[in-house]
Amino acid sequence: MSEAYAKYSTHKQTYAELSKEYGKHPKTLRKYFDAHAGATGEIVAEPEAIFVSMDATFFGRGYGILVCRAKSRNLYWKEIVTEKIVHYEEALDVLLASHHCFAGFVIDGRKGVVAMLQRRFPGLPIQLCQFHQIQIIKKYIPCKATTVAAQELRILALRLTKMTSSRFAEELQAWRERWNTFLIEKTLNFETGKRQFTHRRLRSAYRSLHTNLPYLFTFESHPGLPNTTNSCDGSFGHWKRKVQIHRGIAPARRKKMIDYLLENS
Repeated sequence: MSEAYAKYSTHKQTYAELSKEYGKHPKTLRKYFDAHAGATGEIVAEPEAIFVSMDATFFGRGYGILVCRAKSRNLYWKEIVTEKIVHYEEALDVLLASHHCFAGFVIDGRKGVVAMLQRRFPGLPIQLCQFHQIQIIKKYIPCKATTVAAQELRILALRLTKMTSSRFAEELQAWRERWNTFLIEKTLNFETGKRQFTHRRLRSAYRSLHTNLPYLFTFESHPGLPNTTNSCDGSFGHWKRKVQIHRGIAPARRKKMIDYLLENS
């Protein structure tokens, strides 16, 4: 039944399709699959220091997976309800216990992860995923932004992956100087009776770029360090499509299938 389970987990075959192929009733197949060993859970250390990409994805409210990946291989994964710093620390502890050696990290920009990595691994390079940074800017500035300042900052952010660190820093600084008066405008909030910044979302977008800038181009001085967590993100899409095919399965079976997918991808 190992071959059948592989088709069920990693391909698009359903119980009904496998029932016809193997001449077994779907309930019999389900019984075999429940007894199937699935993933081994063994963590095999890489022979050299590695750049680890760490990211989390959610399959729905209250159910997600945190993954640590390097060299196109999933080194560690764990089910999570919410994404917390402690989950990243637990992942690193497990990898260290299995004799992994780190050369650097690529992260999605989760608040607090940089500080944790700097505290635990001082001196190791940290790269914030440029793709996630762009997504942050898109969240603050819609594609149909009404102000020229917002339009310019969005365009600059979208060019992030095509620019050098020096060029991006120069253009970001020039944008700030050009729109400084606009950014500090305030208006009266009639509910509170206090004045507040008028363009708060634009200020948040700029602050995100300015704060994260020291970690957005780390890869330039560390050959081999990825500039995005795309290795994780691309796999997330693949796994989600597989799980979607078998939507409605029991949580224990879903976990078993995800474990199998992650260990074999």
